[in-house]
Formats: sequence, structure tokens, C-alpha cells
Amino acid sequence: MKIIKVNLLLNPDRSVGADYTDAIREAVKVLKEGGTVIYPTDTIYGIGCNATDFKAVETIYRIKDRPLEKPLSVIARNMQWIKELAFVPPKLEPILEQLWPGAITVILPKRDVIPSIVTAGEPNVGLRIPDFELTDKLMAKFGYPLISTSANMAGEDTAAWNSNAVIEDFKPRMWQPDLMLDVGNLQPSLASTIIDYSSVKPKIVRIGPVKPKQLETILKL
Repeated sequence: MKIIKVNLLLNPDRSVGADYTDAIREAVKVLKEGGTVIYPTDTIYGIGCNATDFKAVETIYRIKDRPLEKPLSVIARNMQWIKELAFVPPKLEPILEQLWPGAITVILPKRDVIPSIVTAGEPNVGLRIPDFELTDKLMAKFGYPLISTSANMAGEDTAAWNSNAVIEDFKPRMWQPDLMLDVGNLQPSLASTIIDYSSVKPKIVRIGPVKPKQLETILKL
């Protein structure tokens, strides 16, 4: 696994921030070749690939030693991307616009562009728009949504906000991600809150770093 150190304090639009831009460029090259990348988010480090590439998604399962019957989540840049990936009821859209970007994953009926391997054969997919500039710029440059699953092995509790812990977790493995964008330790955080909006009434599947006012918004549909 290649590791690229990224200094988020550098301005990517100036020459002194060239490593930021170069890091994104290299990550995009890996993704376009069907590879896998560890990247930071507003919660924890995630492992991703092109969410529409069946073989790349299959590699994610292999790297994490994750059972194929456990679905993966997907991140997108904006609401337009979300609507291209899933069916969004018109009355739900303004609520989602209040929740995103942020640490909330929403389960919605998927469109055919999402391979069935992502959802373990189920008709719904977990989606979110993270609030993290580097990740947004990565997707903007790449042009496709990314798989977003915690950067650790399935069933293990490695602190996926700790960059060194993530690196050490994958070092001894035969199957490893191709690249890691290492921005250092993130703020310790839980994984995102998961809300199921695929049925008539919303259902909270997992509580993460969500604020009480956001919960009110989530449940008022």
C-alpha cells in the first residue's frame, strides 16, 4: 500500500500546496484503474473505489475480509449525484438537504447504476454526502461516487480515525488497499448515523455523531 502524506493546512490552489493537488491526481489515477484508496472523511478513514465498478467493489470485500452478504455504503458529492444513484421522493429531498453534508447515511431504493454486490443483492443502498473538502475534491476530479466503508478489517475495532492504526492494521495483510491519503489523525468519532428512508416511516438503524436537532429533522417526515 502506497501512503501519501497530505497537509490539509496547505492551499491546493497555490504552488506550496502542490502535494494536495498531486495526491488527488494520484488517487484518481488509482481509482480509474479499478484500484482502492483509503481516504479521510468527516467521521473516520474509509476504504473506497468506484462504486459503479463491480470488480473494484469485489476487491473491497476481499481486502476487508467482509462477508458478501453485508452491504456497503456509498458517498456522493451532492444531491444531483444522490438522485442519479437512488430514488428520492420529492418530499424527502428538502429534508436531506438539511442533513447533508454531514455524518448521516440514508438508506434509499437504489438505481441500476449501483451494482447488486454493493447492496448484497438488496434493493436499497446507504448513501451520504460527507462534509470533508479533500473527499469532495477527490470525487469532483474522479467523477464517480465512492464506496465508503471503515478502514479496518471486518469484525475488528481498529480506531479508523487514527492514521497509524489504520496503516498498521493493513500492513500484515496479503490483500491491501492500493493507496492511502494520510492526513494524520482525525478527530475521534463514531461512524455515521444510519437512517432507513426506504419505507413509509424513517427508521434509525445506527446512532452516530448526530445532533438532537438533526434527529428531530430526521423523524418529522
